[in-house]
Amino acid sequence: MPDSENSATPVTFPPAFVWGAATSAYQIEGAVREDGRTPSIWDTFSHTPGKTVGGDHGDIAVDHYHRYREDVAMMADLGLGAYRFSVSWSRVQPTGRGPAVQKGLDFYRRLVDELLSKGIKPAVTLYHWDLPQDLEDAGGWPERDTAYRFAEYAQIVGEALGDRVEQWMTLNEPWCSAFLGYASGVHAPGRTDPAASLRAAHHLNLAHGLGASALRSVMPARNQVAIALNSATVRPLSQNPADLAAARKIDDLANGVFHGPILHGAYPESLYVATSELTDWDYVLDGDLTLINQPLDALGLNYYTPALVSAADVAARAPRADGHGASDHSPWPAAGDVAFHQTPGDRTEMGWTIDPTGLHELIMRYTREAPGLPLYITENGAAYDDKIDSDGRVHDPERVSYLHGHLSAVRRAITDGADVRGYFLWSLLDNFEWAYGYGKRFGAVYVDYATLQRTPKSSALWYGKAARTGALPPLEPAA
Repeated sequence: MPDSENSATPVTFPPAFVWGAATSAYQIEGAVREDGRTPSIWDTFSHTPGKTVGGDHGDIAVDHYHRYREDVAMMADLGLGAYRFSVSWSRVQPTGRGPAVQKGLDFYRRLVDELLSKGIKPAVTLYHWDLPQDLEDAGGWPERDTAYRFAEYAQIVGEALGDRVEQWMTLNEPWCSAFLGYASGVHAPGRTDPAASLRAAHHLNLAHGLGASALRSVMPARNQVAIALNSATVRPLSQNPADLAAARKIDDLANGVFHGPILHGAYPESLYVATSELTDWDYVLDGDLTLINQPLDALGLNYYTPALVSAADVAARAPRADGHGASDHSPWPAAGDVAFHQTPGDRTEMGWTIDPTGLHELIMRYTREAPGLPLYITENGAAYDDKIDSDGRVHDPERVSYLHGHLSAVRRAITDGADVRGYFLWSLLDNFEWAYGYGKRFGAVYVDYATLQRTPKSSALWYGKAARTGALPPLEPAA
């Protein structure tokens, strides 16, 4: 999408702005059976025939567990100031209960020390979708006990790393964990029970609140505790009342179900009404909303593309175009009366429309929703069909354009009064892209999956220059 700031005027950022990149444990680490690690739900799911493209799995992934020093050196060479990674729960606490496996914690200690030695700030995400399989066998996120197990795990990791890591996130995209995992079944654990997905959402919220309290009980007061939400920019197809009602319903299911209790201590009343056919929410116990509504030091926002919805034409029976994978089961509980539409414009390899205005809109919404709360863009990026050329280089001008447009939108939001303090590109490396296997490349660094050789793409070099200078390098002229 054309951007008004793609001009001769440099787009510059505040001096303290954090330039980072992000990954997650199961997508990059590999070493799934080493040093005491036991299966997570993603190990089980990816080894279940038909669940991932090509039967791909994360057994080796990109072998970051053994190559982390090489990867950290590459981050330093690029000029990154921060690295957001997640901890594998089943590497640290194999059954989701009891004492930690020190060899598992030692990996993260070594990784943090390596980052700090290179002047790169570590940012830890405690949960990026890889629940220990033992906890899923006991009921998973629809069970209340899982939230308490998460708090125990958070305390273990906080005690191990809290003296050196200042930036913490409890959960990454709990919407995906709840609704792709338990409603549509396109993510692990692959269940298709919409009522259970709403219970899972509540218990993920409870896990956040309990986890935040557990972290603060063992860490220095200077440390920041946040959460990374994939809040959606939801737009109605028209301004007619039925389409506006459809947008409100999806906004509640995408956003209000999490930011309501986390930021405001209450679920939207309209969410209760919309989902009453599935649940009476009797699992929201007295005191839960207070436990969930812990003070945040920052809020992480993950953004890729906006959603466009309308009231459904029941007779049309069109495929659901919400960008969240193919399934006969919807990730939107009690929203069979809502239709999703492809927004116009260029698309990434995921089929997601490129629209930086949606990121600006999202930032400004949360500037109003949580005034005074610092914001970080904790994920933003694009998948393209990248190829390595005969000279051993990877030229990806589409991704450079994508990043320029979205970072320009972040800068506009700062100009408009938003307190955005940093940006984490998704992703540092090509990796295991969940149910899509290795077919979708989000990385700024190309990985040859046969040799595991890393090659920074032109987007990595462009982004590295932005990180070093605090200004967006110009785009290459169109051919």
